[in-house]
Amino acid sequence: MSTQPGGIGAEIVATVNKLQDVFSAVGTSASQIDLPQICVLGSQSSGKSSVLENIVGRDFLPRGTGIVTRRPLVLQLINRTATGGKEVTTSDKNSNPDEWGEFLHLPGEKFFDFNKIRDEIVRDTEAKTGRNAGISPLPINLRIYSPNVLTLTLVDLPGLTKVPVGDQPKDIEKQIRDMLMKYIGRPACIILAVSPANVDLANSEGLKMARDVDPDGTRTIGVLTKVDLMDKGTDVVDILAGRVIPLRLGYVPVVNRGQRDIDSAKSIVAALEAEREYFENHPSYRGKAQFCGTPFLARKLNMILMHHIRNTLPDIKARISQQLAKYNTELQSLGGLAADGNGSNVVLSAITEFTNDFRTVIDGNTNELSLNELSGGARISFVYHELFNNGIKSIDPFDQVKDGDIRTILYNSAGSTPALFVGTAAFEIIVKQQIRRLEEPSLKCCQLVYDELIRILGQILGRMQAFRRYPALRDRFNSVVVNFFKTSMTPTTKLVTDMVAMQACYVNTTHPDFISGHKAMAIVQDRLAPKRPTTPQVDQKKLINNNKDLEVTMAPEEPSFFGSFFARQTGTQKKKPSGVSVMDAPPPVIKPQQGLNERETMETEVIKLLINSYYNIVKREMIDMVPKAITLTLVNFAKENLQRELLQELYKPDVLDTLLKESDYVVARRKECISMVSALNKAEEIVAGV
Repeated sequence: MSTQPGGIGAEIVATVNKLQDVFSAVGTSASQIDLPQICVLGSQSSGKSSVLENIVGRDFLPRGTGIVTRRPLVLQLINRTATGGKEVTTSDKNSNPDEWGEFLHLPGEKFFDFNKIRDEIVRDTEAKTGRNAGISPLPINLRIYSPNVLTLTLVDLPGLTKVPVGDQPKDIEKQIRDMLMKYIGRPACIILAVSPANVDLANSEGLKMARDVDPDGTRTIGVLTKVDLMDKGTDVVDILAGRVIPLRLGYVPVVNRGQRDIDSAKSIVAALEAEREYFENHPSYRGKAQFCGTPFLARKLNMILMHHIRNTLPDIKARISQQLAKYNTELQSLGGLAADGNGSNVVLSAITEFTNDFRTVIDGNTNELSLNELSGGARISFVYHELFNNGIKSIDPFDQVKDGDIRTILYNSAGSTPALFVGTAAFEIIVKQQIRRLEEPSLKCCQLVYDELIRILGQILGRMQAFRRYPALRDRFNSVVVNFFKTSMTPTTKLVTDMVAMQACYVNTTHPDFISGHKAMAIVQDRLAPKRPTTPQVDQKKLINNNKDLEVTMAPEEPSFFGSFFARQTGTQKKKPSGVSVMDAPPPVIKPQQGLNERETMETEVIKLLINSYYNIVKREMIDMVPKAITLTLVNFAKENLQRELLQELYKPDVLDTLLKESDYVVARRKECISMVSALNKAEEIVAGV
């Protein structure tokens, strides 16, 4: 098969070949830079290998039963002029000084014997996949120089299979399908779907997969093999005319060597001649024989690939530039090419960046404001004005102190002399007890703010590049800052606790917002007035001592002062002896036995009104002052002194080497980035001149 290179078309194809080599050399697939390529797709025994060998003009692919192609083979065909100024025709001899192959994994080594090329493909495949018919997506890159080929790049993919054979894994079909989809799913991929013509085209596995990723058939070209094995009187004219399954790039029928031809060592030159004669003499194809056969297929693929590369080249250039910028940025974040630098400067820079970020997050002056949730200082504000505010307001001073308890406290606070008016001692006792209940939510507020500062610490540590590079520095930063926050919590909790103690130790009944005792009494009397039975007007003089003047004998029907502490006497009481006064000893425990009487109700309501009034004043003051105290001794203290603490703990020559030990991931990732930057720079040079 003698053809001439396509001039500038060959140069464009060669450009992509160089790019392919560049990215393969760094162990990176072309997925990041989607390079144009032709992928050969077909089921087992569809004739894929024979098509490729006919295009090359040489026997060089492994043959056998089952899955022979177990790794993608990137086949780069490069046209070169034969020595002596004339082309050397392909024969079945094993070596030719004008034809050779080179493997990317064996740089500098030329294979003039194509049988050795086959052996190397088998050897390298088994080295990566073993001998149990496993597969691998890692490609083999083979470059063939010959005067008998067109400059072309093809990717031979493993054949589609349904049933595992021998030692093949049970999910071999899925493994192969997933691998093929990664290749043919790329928009820059031209699909060469190989289908045997003696099988119904609707059952072609290659075409079916191609249609999954290319439903319109815009980047799929069909190859019909085994045309000579079709039943007599049948042909593929309808398929070629696009009346069965239309493809934008059309179909090309070919005739390959059969197994008998291979066994009899029929040369590819003879096979191509037989193919030409078949199409020229067949009644269905002779009118279009120039559009049939392997030589036409090679020319068509060359033209398709050339135009495809030309169309995608601007996008390739843009992608290379984007990737180069991305990897350069990451490389700089990992320390650059040298990656040594001054250790003290690294630590100083990290301290400065961290403290600036910390202040910014607390104050809310960041450019990275979230649209979906509160963050940083706003969360601390939420703790102050929502959680703490509502927590303090929700405390009811009478959820634990009932009316009967207040009555008992009133009696106890009066001592041995019952009070003529509502006693202030009972008010102070109860209100101080309730004030101390404010200590728990106030300390809880301190803890919540501390938790938010720890949260901010974690967020800053997570996004700073220096800490990704130096995990020991990150851990030390975390330890120092957490200890600083813990230390700051001690004066904070003490101040908050003292504020509660201050409120409890002195009850300021002269506060302008506090209701006076007289006003409280008047309000309670107004509330209770409608409930009292109306009594006839009497002379005020008669009210003195109940109109008894100086008589002190209590009428039996009148209740005593401690009447609610005793059960009413019934008719079963003991009969006292004549002339003897009976008085029992007080019981061990004296508790109320009855509900509140009218006087006790009034006094209790007055006390409750006074407690409510003063307790609300204290709650308002605590809601106002506790956030100020926490901000002073914890939040602002951290903003102002954290940098000094970090410098004192970390900026030490004797610990720098320990802190700046890089992680294994960073070292490995920097090496990858350096390789990729080098490859992308080469790629940029390659495409710059096109």
